[in-house]
Amino acid sequence: MASLRISGVVPESIVDGKGIRYVIFTQGCPHHCPGCHNPQTHDFEGGYLVDTDGLLKELRQNPLLKGVTFSGGEPFCQPAPLAELARKIHESGLDVTVYTGYTYEQLLEQHNPDTDALLQQADVLIDGRYEQDKRDLTLHFRGSSNQRVIDLNRTRAEGRVVVEQLDEE
Repeated sequence: MASLRISGVVPESIVDGKGIRYVIFTQGCPHHCPGCHNPQTHDFEGGYLVDTDGLLKELRQNPLLKGVTFSGGEPFCQPAPLAELARKIHESGLDVTVYTGYTYEQLLEQHNPDTDALLQQADVLIDGRYEQDKRDLTLHFRGSSNQRVIDLNRTRAEGRVVVEQLDEE
């Protein structure tokens, strides 16, 4: 069992990644992007502590889920418990999407074993800070055009960043 500081959860979402998803909103974010959709998640002392086993037990009860999304806040401020939770989520047959205000390249440059472990467990990474002047409501799963939806499984296999091409109008 690991502890995780969260702002809350959404048991079923269709806007935070592909398919029906269980969304965990982590608490604490260093980015403070102007116009952030979740400003209540910025305070590192806010939210509440949960044990990851309890979250896992809850999400396993929904047979409709395709996967789990870690949002925020900034999930990479708590990479160790999230990496372990993601590993168990995969054992349950679900995929993992992670939102981050960092770019993929910035995360790799950290050379942090816990960050690397979470990246290894993530199937999709939606990266980049929210930029209010690049806001685009037609985009799937993100708020501004600078953010990327990265297929991390293909990225690892091909040795280059593979950005998903979503059918957007």
